[in-house]
Amino acid sequence: MKLSNFEFDLPEELLAQYPVEHRDESRLMVLNRKEGTIEHKLFKDVINYFDEGDIMMLNNTKVFPARMYGNKEKTGARIEVFLLRELNAENRLWDVLVDPARKIRIGNKLFFGEDDSLVAEVIDNTTSRGRTLRFLFDGSYEEFRTKLVELGETPLPKAINRAVEPEDEERYQTIYAKHEGAVAAPTAGLHFSKHLLKRLEIKGVDFAETTLHVGLGTFSPVEVEDLSKHKMDSEQIIIPAASAEKINKAKAEKRKVCAVGTTVMRTIESSVSSNQQLNAYEGWTNKFIFPPYDFSIANAMITNFHLPKSTLMMQAAAFAGYDFLMEAYKVAVKEKYRFSSYGDAMLII
Repeated sequence: MKLSNFEFDLPEELLAQYPVEHRDESRLMVLNRKEGTIEHKLFKDVINYFDEGDIMMLNNTKVFPARMYGNKEKTGARIEVFLLRELNAENRLWDVLVDPARKIRIGNKLFFGEDDSLVAEVIDNTTSRGRTLRFLFDGSYEEFRTKLVELGETPLPKAINRAVEPEDEERYQTIYAKHEGAVAAPTAGLHFSKHLLKRLEIKGVDFAETTLHVGLGTFSPVEVEDLSKHKMDSEQIIIPAASAEKINKAKAEKRKVCAVGTTVMRTIESSVSSNQQLNAYEGWTNKFIFPPYDFSIANAMITNFHLPKSTLMMQAAAFAGYDFLMEAYKVAVKEKYRFSSYGDAMLII
């Protein structure tokens, strides 16, 4: 498979800039691989495709306000700093992206907040836009983290081309988010409302939580035509033993085992035993899934409509089948489905 296989024309107006008013009323396209059919529903209709004993696997990561704006010493130039991951809590070292990067060199200092209450020094270059920062702050670690939250804003992806608004803090987060550590939301989960989760529960659908702290790996552009040469950045994952047990049981009973999102799919495919069982695991993954690929655990998947040439689209194509997914995307554009993080959803069964 080549990168150019995943190119398609996406009209700009189909890039969702805001979520729909009610989470579970986004549109849902249902792809049935066995029948080769495409149906058009609302997301809350997802309940009709699951029965008692089926299982939905959720990514319970929580987005932190990772985007900050600082001023460069002397020139006062405004610099966007995107926090990627904490490297060392004691020394307050962070991996970040900076924009514009050409202005930021080792030794530069950045000042944050109207009172310059937080200062960072650039101590290393990691990639063309990547830097390692050491934050200088008078106060305890808890106070430092509070200050980061106070100065940071919801890290909406670039496809959402507008300023962050107060509602984004709640809407760019799943309702079951628990463990802070993601710089982007696992967007397939944004469609679940409390009411819908309750209805699924009453129907007897079970839930298993896993964690993948969405980092840069999910969004780094693919820059090689030969997909086998693309390297994903590593992201932290956790599969608790109780979740693995639950998932293996449902699989053994031939139930529907549904991955809610590409991040869940990558998490579970990163820890499969030789006899196709899911193993509990805590560590890192740089798994990159593209067609053709044999999936071991899930037999259903919920995902959003993704941008051309993205690793997310490639993974959806691996699960749905390349030709079927490309056909579905053509239909989606024609029917004006909304794409990207705040867009509509697809259920592949």
